[in-house]
Amino acid sequence: MVPSFRKFIGMVLLVVFVVVYALVAMVIGDLTLQQSSNLVRFIYFGIAGLAWVIPAGAIIWWMEKSGKPRT
Repeated sequence: MVPSFRKFIGMVLLVVFVVVYALVAMVIGDLTLQQSSNLVRFIYFGIAGLAWVIPAGAIIWWMEKSGKPRT
């Protein structure tokens, strides 16, 4: 696959993933943690706010995987 096309697909995937992930994490947190304490909500949203980094890193790794010429 051409590197510029791979980066375009990765960029689209990354934007869609982050938007969908944020909405799903927000809905899950809102529906399941309504009766929880503020500390539990804070911990959930802290973890959910950082958990997207791992899949996003995998997408970025895929985008850059064969983008550089081998020497």
